[in-house]
Amino acid sequence: MTAEMSVQANTFRHWRLERDAGDVAWLTFDRAGEHVNTLSGEAMRELGAVLDALDAAPPKGLVILSGKAGGFIAGADIGEFGAVKDEAGARDIVGRGWNLFNRLAAVPYPTCALVRGFCVGGGTELALACRHIVAVDEPGTRFALPEVLLGIVPGWGGMLRLPQRIGAPAALDMMLTGRALDAKRAKAAGLVDEIAPARLMREHARARVLADPPRRALPLLQRLLLGPLRGTVAKKALEGVAKKAARRHYPAPYAIVEIWRDFGGNALAVPAAHPASMASLVAHPTTASLQRVYHLRERLRGFAKADSALPPIRRVHVVGAGVMGGDIAAWCALRGFHVTLQDNGLERIAPAMQRAAKAFARKFRRDRKALRDALDRLVPDPTGAAAAGADLIIEAIYEDLEAKQTLLADVERRAKPEALIATNTSSLRIEDIARALQAPSRLVGIHFFNPVAKMPLVEVVRGAGSTDSAVQRAAAFVGALDKLPLPVGSAPGFLVNAVLGPYMLEAMKCMDEGLPPEVVDRAALDFGMAMGPVELADTVGLDIAMAAGSRLTGGAAAPACLQARVEQGHLGRKTGQGFYAWKDGHPERAQPAAVPAGLTERLLAPLIQVTRRCVDNAVVGDADLADAGLVFGAGFAPYTGGPLHYDAASHPGRSASGTVLNAHHAH
Repeated sequence: MTAEMSVQANTFRHWRLERDAGDVAWLTFDRAGEHVNTLSGEAMRELGAVLDALDAAPPKGLVILSGKAGGFIAGADIGEFGAVKDEAGARDIVGRGWNLFNRLAAVPYPTCALVRGFCVGGGTELALACRHIVAVDEPGTRFALPEVLLGIVPGWGGMLRLPQRIGAPAALDMMLTGRALDAKRAKAAGLVDEIAPARLMREHARARVLADPPRRALPLLQRLLLGPLRGTVAKKALEGVAKKAARRHYPAPYAIVEIWRDFGGNALAVPAAHPASMASLVAHPTTASLQRVYHLRERLRGFAKADSALPPIRRVHVVGAGVMGGDIAAWCALRGFHVTLQDNGLERIAPAMQRAAKAFARKFRRDRKALRDALDRLVPDPTGAAAAGADLIIEAIYEDLEAKQTLLADVERRAKPEALIATNTSSLRIEDIARALQAPSRLVGIHFFNPVAKMPLVEVVRGAGSTDSAVQRAAAFVGALDKLPLPVGSAPGFLVNAVLGPYMLEAMKCMDEGLPPEVVDRAALDFGMAMGPVELADTVGLDIAMAAGSRLTGGAAAPACLQARVEQGHLGRKTGQGFYAWKDGHPERAQPAAVPAGLTERLLAPLIQVTRRCVDNAVVGDADLADAGLVFGAGFAPYTGGPLHYDAASHPGRSASGTVLNAHHAH
């Protein structure tokens, strides 16, 4: 920006107001004492004072931007909202943003949000209150209204203005899923008016407010969907929500649709007795549980902080091009790492390369350069020559101790001294594998879950000899993959598989007693699990489930229904037949009969019991981390806050470790 800037006299802690020679006002949000911008109560009050100052001397235009390097605005201050316990507190927070952003939207001079980096929740609502939005053309620039994931609604104008900008169907989809749009998709949707390169972003924003072009009008059909056909859109949206989530478990998505349909997007207008009201949402236990899950996610992200003193990981070598190894390699390449993939011959690597190419084509269908770059980063390496130059080598072959030891001993001989060595074992102890190594201190477990692209959790497994620096490098690498690292100890099955094994075993016992798989799965799905235990077993592979079950139960006999299918070669999804027949990647189910009373509790009992045992045995650091592992790694119903939190809430006298807290409960 070449025009001279003058700082307007103010006493703001969080905002800096300047004017350039052309009388364009530049308002920089830089929340004091914080790494990211969040809209705290104090910051919002100061923004009101800024608007007072601009009312007194209106500029030719106003550009709002961030003073933080990482992003625009990360939304409201979640700590302040988490402290709200009643309707009055909720109305105060919602009213503060609703009234302030309505005021911003009504100022007589043109306004522009200059968005670089993440723009989330209240940040997106502030941008929507501006007349223009210019997004910086960088991968980190993203827009989202993820309030539904916290059990609340976009109450600061998002439910009013987003449908007006991009049309009701697209807006409802964005608000009901919490899905983020990058700059290009936001521009295509009509959320963003212009995309600017970082080096010219200020020039683009300034030109935009001075020209103040009219916004592109929505097509006629979209305008009808905002008006006379609003009820039709809402009906379809509610039908979609009902297929995914019961209102008793997740009231917020229903509230979003109803507030938009019936109250013009104004949460303050909803009567307290209405199920979509703030009083109802604040009082609902799901709201607190989902905010707990948010904090658990942030805690896991905290483990991923990179240590600049440790060697960076840029080149990854994956050994084993099966489904897991191939998908791990593809995900690493997608996230910007240079990856080589090794197996016995190109014919074994080819299917993994083909899967990766299809996945990249879906991801980058609008960006040919990004597609080409991703493909270039993934290279087949049948001889394993690239292992010598890799910063990280991941073993992802079949679950056989001797085979893994032999492979990793060879890998260690070729690896450079500072390379990190990892195994993707799902059940073997790290110490047992490490016995074959000269330097067992640099071996860790990096345990991904299937499907790699969808599962957010990765277990980072510390062996008895693993160094702190090896574990930290592994966790930082997982974070760089946009996954959540969970530190776990080296015990059979670690956390997630150790818990899921008994859960699936109980499901199979139910089938041995005559219950159809559809009924067993329905009991879990009605509770809110992401997937039923029978479908999960089919997805994992019945041969793998049987082998892991044998290890985890000390060789106990497998359930008859499992034994019979494995003997017949019906191994689940990968063979097209398991407990279900599979077609196009989906199980074919009969309509289930009624779920017998007590079946859900029966399925959950061993899951909760083993989760508690993993905490007691220090496989995982504490009960909160155990809950995080099962929510993000096993799809345990998020509305519960996790299995141990759910169990403690269901049995108020019980702690997370299962001990009784008072004498009354003991009797």
